[in-house]
Amino acid sequence: MVAALITGASRGIGAAAARKLAANGYDLLLLARSLSDLETLADQLRPLGRTVEVAAIDLADAAAIPVGLDQLCSRGLLPQLVINNAGVAYTGALASMPLSQWQWLFQLNVTSVFQVCQAVLPHLRAAGRGHIINVSSHAAQQAFPDWGAYCASKAALVSFSRCLAVEERTHGIRVSTLTLGAVNSSLWDSETVHSDFDRRAMLDPEQAADALLFLAQQPATQVVEDLTLMPAAGAL
Repeated sequence: MVAALITGASRGIGAAAARKLAANGYDLLLLARSLSDLETLADQLRPLGRTVEVAAIDLADAAAIPVGLDQLCSRGLLPQLVINNAGVAYTGALASMPLSQWQWLFQLNVTSVFQVCQAVLPHLRAAGRGHIINVSSHAAQQAFPDWGAYCASKAALVSFSRCLAVEERTHGIRVSTLTLGAVNSSLWDSETVHSDFDRRAMLDPEQAADALLFLAQQPATQVVEDLTLMPAAGAL
């Protein structure tokens, strides 16, 4: 059986991806901040015959990530598929954005992805194969007023993914980036985001999960390096 590790798995795209992958035969390692939400999700998936391990890890805490992932992977289930889905947003002018908010956003959107990859790469290299999928945003290629920090973090994530792909190719490890337009998720309800976008026109988390499954099911002899999924209404 193939095991998948998903960050930000307790809700939204992460939870939808967990359900989709479990239904298609994947065992799961799920992490997020809320252990209770993860356990609820795991209880829904285990009756499908899947092995599901969960861990409450706050990706905003850089020191907690290596320890938490080491403990999670020590339970006997090692991932061959890694989906870095967790992320946050902040709306506000760059000129007045507090440094602490900038550092928080980059820790979650970029640095934690780097840390997760560093933690799992020894396992993937030992197996001689693996697939890392990083979830990005079309904001990586666009400039939106008051979304500058978010745009910059997603652009950094795209560049990181491309560099990682080149470095790990000889180890049999593939890297993909899923670029998404606006998705109707809990991100829009967070205290750091203030927006009047029409959420009815956004992508559904299930659509993003379908795209993740598509990427994951590519044969080992090929890789879709970049996949962009946008709402039919256009950029949001």
